[in-house]
Formats: sequence, C-alpha cells, structure tokens
Amino acid sequence: MLSREENELVTRVGPGTPMGALMREYWIPAMVSSELPAPDSDPLRVLLLGEQLIAFRDSNGTVGLLQNNCPHRGASLFFGRNEEAGLRCVYHGWKFDVDGHCIDMPNEPAESDFKSKVRAVAYPTRERGGIVWAYMGPRQTPPPLPDVEANMLEHSAQGVVVNQLTCNWLQALEGDIDTIHAGLLHYGAMRVEDQPPGTFSEYQIKDRSAKFQVVDTEVGASYGAYRDGPPGQNYWRIAHFLFPFLTMSPPGVLGLNVSGICWVPMDDEHTLAFGMQPNRQIGQTLPSGVASTAAVPPVPNSPSHLPNTTDWYGRFLPVANSTNDFQIDRELQRQNRGLAGYTGIAAGIAIQDHAMTWGMGPIYDRTKERLGTTDAMVIRVRRRLLAAIHAHQTNGTVPPGVDNPVGYRMRSGGAFLPKGADWLEASRNLREAFVDHPEIDPAIKGPL
Repeated sequence: MLSREENELVTRVGPGTPMGALMREYWIPAMVSSELPAPDSDPLRVLLLGEQLIAFRDSNGTVGLLQNNCPHRGASLFFGRNEEAGLRCVYHGWKFDVDGHCIDMPNEPAESDFKSKVRAVAYPTRERGGIVWAYMGPRQTPPPLPDVEANMLEHSAQGVVVNQLTCNWLQALEGDIDTIHAGLLHYGAMRVEDQPPGTFSEYQIKDRSAKFQVVDTEVGASYGAYRDGPPGQNYWRIAHFLFPFLTMSPPGVLGLNVSGICWVPMDDEHTLAFGMQPNRQIGQTLPSGVASTAAVPPVPNSPSHLPNTTDWYGRFLPVANSTNDFQIDRELQRQNRGLAGYTGIAAGIAIQDHAMTWGMGPIYDRTKERLGTTDAMVIRVRRRLLAAIHAHQTNGTVPPGVDNPVGYRMRSGGAFLPKGADWLEASRNLREAFVDHPEIDPAIKGPL
C-alpha cells in the first residue's frame, strides 16, 4: 500500500513533476516509424509526458518532434506544410527544421535577422527497430539508447504492436509484473489433465500460486516465482522491470523468449504500450542509430484496433475497450471453458489484462490496497521508483540505467531449475540477450 503522497509521486508525469523529470532522463518511445511513412508525409499529433508535440518526417527522412504551438502566435504546427526540409506554419509562414531552428520568415523584411533569434522546442529522435525514440531530457548530448534486444534485431519492426490504455502508466505496468494472475485471469478455466505432461503448462495449472524471490538489479528489479516441477526440479517464471517503464514478462521459454513492453505515459491518465516481440534471428542486429523504414509494416488497422485518427487520443485504441466492457461474453463466462471461459473476454490475453488495469479507473487510489506475499515484485518496483525519484530530486543522482545501456541486455521466461539451486546463478546464461540456445526445445512450454 502506498501513502497518498507516494501515489502522487509515482503516477504523475507532467512537466514539473518529480516522476516526469525522472522519465525525461531516458529515451522514450514516441511513435512507430510507419506513422510517418515517407519524407514530407503528414505531420502527426503526439502526446508524451503531458506535452502536446508535433512529429514530422522531413525531406531527408529525418524525424522531427516539435512543440505543438508555433513560437510566433501559438498556431498549431499540426496544420503546417511539411516541405523542403522543414515544417512551415500556415498562419504566417514561419518554417522550422527538425532541430527547432527557424529557417524562414516570409512575413519579416528580407534584411531582418529575427529568424536567427527564434527557436521552437524540439526533442532529438532516434529510429531503431520500427520505433521512434525521443529524448526530452536536459543533456546537450543524449545518453545512449538502451540495449533492448527486442528492438535491435533485423526483424524487430515486424514485432511492434501498440495499444492505448485509458489509465495511468504505472497501474498498466504493474499488471505485467504480476505473474500470479496468469493462472487465474488467463487460464482459470483450463484443466491440468488437458496439458501435455512435463510442460510448463502442466505445472502452472497444477499450482496456481507460487513463492517469490525478488532482487534489485543495476537497471531495475527482477523476480523468480517458483512452484513444484518435475521430480527434483522447480518450475520458475523469471521476469524483469527496467527503468523507467520497460517490462519483460515470463510467458515463453527462458533463453528463447525475446520480448518487452514499454508502458509510455501520454499523460497521467493515458498510456501507450509499445510491445516488442520480433521474429528473433540471432546475430542480425541493427547498427546503433540506424533507421530502416522500408521494411516497416503499415500502421496496424486490424480487426483488433480502431482506425487511427488525428486526435491527441486517437492512436492505437483497441476495439475491445471500456466503452463496450471489453466485449465480455457472460454466457462464455458461465460455460467456463477454454482460454476465455474464466473471464468471458475472448479478445485475447492483452485485452483481459487491460480490463483489469484499465477497469481500475484513470488512477487507482493505492491507499485502499491490501497487498499479499505474491505482490512482492509490485512492492519492490514501487520502492525502486520512489528511491530513484528521491535521489534525483534531492541530489541530482542520475537514475538507474540512463548511462548503462548494456544493463538492458536481458531475457525473461520460464525454466525448470534444480530444487535448491540459486535461481540467479542457475539461470544466468539463459537470461543473457544475444545468446543462441539450439539445445532448448520450445515445446517444453506447452500450449499456454
């Protein structure tokens, strides 16, 4: 349980807030590359950490991210002309490049040097793996991008899926570091006798609880949740939180699972979840800072998402959302069979998660919680966040991971480990990114 003051500290992210200041030390996913499909394509409204911004891809293919309001009279640059390596405000013709320099002022006398004195707020961007990252922090030279394997492989762009949630970023993130709910929320109607013997699925259904071991890492926190497995072994689900909002969850096989989700705050009450799960091919990484948009698929417009609109909140909204009760089917729930039978929400595991965290309301009052032993990772992550905020506010301490890109080279997943073994040591090689494991049979996971 958090105090009211602590709840405010860890949830509020707007300009001038302690958590907002902390997050601005990091690179932040702002959009997918395919939202700006070509040079001089349409500008894009982007809401990030409570700031209204306009993104555009200039004539050279470089992505700019500028303040929404033109520095002249405040007109929205969304309506601007994207042309000749700059975004031109259509109100009076002032034109800005991707760095925020004013490069043309047609309404000023030709001899005037006023344009050299005007700058728009502009944030540096980097493209990698189909995601455009933004740096909104105070450094003149930004820190390196984190070495997130799922964003660094040749086919990373094909594995990016984005969902918008109408709730606070932290309650959305906490759903992903809460492994114990999977055996109920997602698999509550599944029977152990229906699972292949000797698989993770069998042991997850056989015991829907687990014991937890949680540790701090250089860039966040990790947990191992274990229960009985085959004779002489335990079944472990190992996962991570990495500052400021990246999670690597345990579904899949440790050593083979390459994935992650960035729970990016649009503002205090809206979150973009950037899911990354590429078709992994070991050794085929993208060089640092290299952008490749040619192979990027179009913006998702599948049956699971509403078509994107140009509204500030019009991007990546699931069809199944709070306005239709996440398409819950009460008859399916009463039947209590299959992957969706326990909840009656058949739109998928992600939507089942959304219904829980989104359904709490915009920002849940954590003073009303009653946490148990299986909430150990949630408790640890909150403590890590509060400690980092305090150190950053009080002493100007650089937050964990900002200057440690290799600390993000992790994998998560399930594994059978010998009973009594030190789980951190026994899983060390399996948790390392960019390592091939041809000896592992992915069938050990089972169907769940």
